[in-house]
Amino acid sequence: MKKWAFVSDFDGTISKKDFYHLVLENYFPEGRELYKQWKSGKLLDIDFLSQVFASIHQDEDALIEAIKLLPIDEHIRDFIKLVEKNGGDFYVLSAGTDYYIRHILNEIGAENVEIFSNEGYFHSRNVHLKIDKEDWKYSERYGIDKSKVIVKLKEEYETIYFFGDSEPDSHPAVFADVTFAKDALCELLEEKGIKYIGVNNFKDVEAYLREKGRLM
Repeated sequence: MKKWAFVSDFDGTISKKDFYHLVLENYFPEGRELYKQWKSGKLLDIDFLSQVFASIHQDEDALIEAIKLLPIDEHIRDFIKLVEKNGGDFYVLSAGTDYYIRHILNEIGAENVEIFSNEGYFHSRNVHLKIDKEDWKYSERYGIDKSKVIVKLKEEYETIYFFGDSEPDSHPAVFADVTFAKDALCELLEEKGIKYIGVNNFKDVEAYLREKGRLM
């Protein structure tokens, strides 16, 4: 069994802005009504994202350039290297799509980081999701069941650290050995009675792991 892994959400955790917000602001302003429906519970997360991602209507080169401009945590590149240097494996776990996440990771030199997410592909000037209901990690609501991924990784590692920021992250937090939380996730975990370490960014996470002797 391997020693440890660090699993991070992407949107709002590694990135400072959710990719769907970038799409709504730049390509699909009329999607704000759709956003309200989703927030009121009338739309499943995966249905909301599928419609938003299919409303970009841009050439792929232009979209990739926009993706690369998505603001991310300034420390993430160094943090991933530090985890690997200290014998850990770093994973991204997202209810978005690997399509834009991969472009960001490639941009910061983290090409080898494995992504657990909804499979996405570019076609006819939009991003489409390929959802497989037979996949072991399938979720009707999110497309991917983050909890199942954490449970599976726990079969391979002695310790799983998890970092997230919002509602979908409250489910895998139940199964991680140590959960780091920011923003809305903190309150959600308090309501559920789930222990967590409150942080603002990866610098804070690194400081905690150094204090515990996990990172040198």
